Parts: sequence; structure tokens; C-alpha cells
Amino acid sequence: MFPVDLHMHTVASTHAYSTIHDYIPIAKKKGIKLLAITDHGPDMADAPHYWHFMNLRIWPRVIEDVGVLRGIEANIKNQQGDIDCTGPMLKAVDLVLAGFHEPVYAPQNIFMHTEALIAAISNGDVHIISHPGNPKFPIDINEVAKAAAEYGVALELNNSSFTHSRVGSAANCLKIAEAVRDAGGLLSIGSDSHIAYHLGDFPHCELILQKTEFPLDRVINQSPKKTLDFLASRGRDYLEEFKDIL
Repeated sequence: MFPVDLHMHTVASTHAYSTIHDYIPIAKKKGIKLLAITDHGPDMADAPHYWHFMNLRIWPRVIEDVGVLRGIEANIKNQQGDIDCTGPMLKAVDLVLAGFHEPVYAPQNIFMHTEALIAAISNGDVHIISHPGNPKFPIDINEVAKAAAEYGVALELNNSSFTHSRVGSAANCLKIAEAVRDAGGLLSIGSDSHIAYHLGDFPHCELILQKTEFPLDRVINQSPKKTLDFLASRGRDYLEEFKDIL
């Protein structure tokens, strides 16, 4: 149903196990036309170095008819919503995901989590909040959904949260989809693949969309064009190299 996957990791994040080369044949097999490689920001213990992100310009934009976005899953660091993607790094990437990760921001309480997320959303550099349904980081879902809708930031439904990561996320993800729907906001879906075989696997996300009757025209993965239009709306260049995958 969705030919775009906006969240996956390569061996540059050393707790993942695939290269970009590994992802391309899987993408072609599964009908994924556009993907974003979003390795962890450098404040994560085993994340790639700052130079990794600064050198993303050497990646081809299209590999064997699959579009490749240069991305990062940044870490939210503090109550001010600061992330570990700043300055020149922001210009080196096409797409910025940001979320809570325990090695960088230890779980606090619902008030502090909500404050930090809304600050990250309002700061203007983040496009997608990754796995906001994590039960270790409870949030005021309605307030976060309203802020995300106001600032044009997508909240993510993360398929791995239903399988092997962040156990107990399902109920929160359902509430997030409902809150985003009612706030008029945007959703993103991501496999959060740490190995290529999971690329494009969204069954749990799709079930949430069905249960909540979420408008598919507000899911930014609906098509490559929808994704690129979203990034253009956030001030990113509309890349000519992708014209043949639209």
C-alpha cells in the first residue's frame, strides 16, 4: 500500500546489520520506490560520526530506480528540544527524524517528555517525531498532536514498536493516530528496519490506520510525490533527480 519507507538503519549504526546495497534489491522486490536512510545521530553510543552525515552528498540520489533520501534519526537531548543535528549537518540531510533514546535522554515524567517533544517540534528543524508511542516516555498525546499539526511535523507510527522494540506501544499508537486525525495533522509510517529484510513492512501501522479511519492523504508515505511535497513544504529543495520515480 505504501511505496515509501522513511525510517531504517544501516551498519553505520552498529546495532544494525545491512548496507545500502543490501536494501536496494529488497526495495525493488517489495515495490518501495523511495526510502530514507536514517542512521542515529552522533550522540548515540554506537552512532556514526559527524563526518558520516557531512559526507552523505556522495550517495547517488537514485540507485537502480530506487530513490534514496539522505536522513538522520536525531536524538532529543533536553527539555529545550535540542537535537544532535545542527549547523552544517542540517544542510547535509534531506530528512530529520528525532525522538527519545534512553542512552541520550533518560525517561523522566509525562510533563517533561511532553515539554521536550513540543520544544523539538516548535524549534523548526525536525520533520518527523520517531516512535512517540514508546511507553517508557509517556506524553500528553493530545497536546503533542496539536503542536505537531500547528508546525507541520509528522508523528510516526513505527512498525518495529509492535514487534521487537518498545513493547507495549500499541495502545499509545492507536491514541496517537486518533489525536493526529482529530488535530488535522500528519502521520508518517516507518519500518525502523535494522536489517534489510524488514524494509517496507508496515502491517501493524496499516491496521492502526484502518482502525482509526485515518485519512490516507495525510500519511506522507502515500507516494514519493507526497513525501517530496511534504519536504518541500518544510523548505527543502524539490530534487530534480527524483522526477523519474514519481
